[in-house]
Amino acid sequence: MILAESPRRQRVTKLVNWGHWFALANIILALVISSVFVFSSPATGTPLGNIYLFANWFGHIGFLTFCGFVIFILPQCYWVTNPNIVKGSGTVIAAVGLALLAFDALIYNRTGFHITLSSAELVRSETQNQLSAFSWQQWAYLGLLFVVWLGFQLVLANAIWKRIDRLVKHKIGTSVTTLFVLCFVSSHAMHVWADARLYQPIIKQDNMFPLSYPATAKTLLSRYELLDLESYQQRKQLQFDPQLKSATYPLSSIFCSIDPEQSTAIFVQTDNAPIETIAALDLRQNKRFYMPSRDIQSLVHTTLFGAPEIYAQSLNDFTPVIFDMAEAFNLPVIVDTDPNLVPQPGNAVVTEDALRYVNTLIGGKLVIVFASAAEIDQWLSIPLIARSHLLIATGFDAQEPNATGTLYSSADIVDTIATTEDILPTALHMMGCEADTGLYSTGQNLLKPIRNWVVTTSGEKIILMHGELRTEIMSNGSYEITNLITGDRSTAALNTDLLSQAIKHLSRFSAPQ
Repeated sequence: MILAESPRRQRVTKLVNWGHWFALANIILALVISSVFVFSSPATGTPLGNIYLFANWFGHIGFLTFCGFVIFILPQCYWVTNPNIVKGSGTVIAAVGLALLAFDALIYNRTGFHITLSSAELVRSETQNQLSAFSWQQWAYLGLLFVVWLGFQLVLANAIWKRIDRLVKHKIGTSVTTLFVLCFVSSHAMHVWADARLYQPIIKQDNMFPLSYPATAKTLLSRYELLDLESYQQRKQLQFDPQLKSATYPLSSIFCSIDPEQSTAIFVQTDNAPIETIAALDLRQNKRFYMPSRDIQSLVHTTLFGAPEIYAQSLNDFTPVIFDMAEAFNLPVIVDTDPNLVPQPGNAVVTEDALRYVNTLIGGKLVIVFASAAEIDQWLSIPLIARSHLLIATGFDAQEPNATGTLYSSADIVDTIATTEDILPTALHMMGCEADTGLYSTGQNLLKPIRNWVVTTSGEKIILMHGELRTEIMSNGSYEITNLITGDRSTAALNTDLLSQAIKHLSRFSAPQ
């Protein structure tokens, strides 16, 4: 005896098949809309980070969209007898859901936040300012836009319904499901690994997509004693953001006096050749001087601002304190370097050939030079310069950052461990400014140093030097300790108290987000 399917069962089967194909179409639309999140976020910077990005993108967005289908549409396929009602409600649900996703993408593109309870006030204030300027024509346009979007969803739903018998013949369900499940599971597995290693290119993507709660090593691996929680917490504490987006500089107004009759000259060497005339000047020397900069641009930045290159982007719109000070006291400023590398002060001559300007100036002046040894020799041969307060920094090597150099000074500097960030506060104190160094620099005055350690950055590494040890901390919290003298890896224990103090000191100018 042949038993045919009942009409109700046939209708349910067709509705369920339609629902799956409708969900797949909207997953594709959701992936297109959510690409805004990807392009609004900084690049991961590593191949592994890119693999996680695409796996998380496909897996998470596919999971969210399919969950919406399972919760709101699939039950109707079994309970509602009229297919038109199911298609109509499915169309409205899909249109509203994707419209919310698009709105969230626009908010994220503008503010970096998603629509959540914690960001509700920010979203409200942002949108209120925009919507208050809307005219009724713009409101009508938005309403029409949503009607068009709703109509598109209705056309899509009906097109799939009419062609469902042909579509179900394409056996792609297993392949598509496998792809999205594989992306979803692999992205969470990669995040567990990244969280255990504190691998920044993956961890920094945690808030990229809405309603994203990736699995963590702390909750998963520690449950099976596969993770040392004490070490994990220690490394997590040492994480930092290598790209500070905003800064407060200086921390407050600076009040001090300088001698406007005394000239001051700062020379920073940009090659490794010997400076021939320096021996005849009888200068004090600090042979524990380091230049952590990787290129001329960061070398100029760290010298003028007295802050490490981690602040390079956030201080672009600020003027170095030494320029403001010179302008306040009407002290002429001459800067010899590429003008594109220096924030333009109002009272300065910034040029690549500043030698000819020196003899035209009478009285005190401030000269700042970034040049080769041969050019510095030309400067030092000028009697007016040789009689100035002098600071001469050597040891820059773009191929080997953190190489030991020498800092020469006409003043009585202390031979303590020092970096490029110490040049600015030392120069200002040589000029007579006794203001608190911590207001404008992470370095210290080498005439009266108060710390026996220094902290700086090079690329995405924090570098802490103390005694004979150099500790390098990556942005993910991993670290390596080496001997400053031999360069060999050290077995010394990590000084977490000093590291915490150093990182706090380093982030003194970072503005709250």
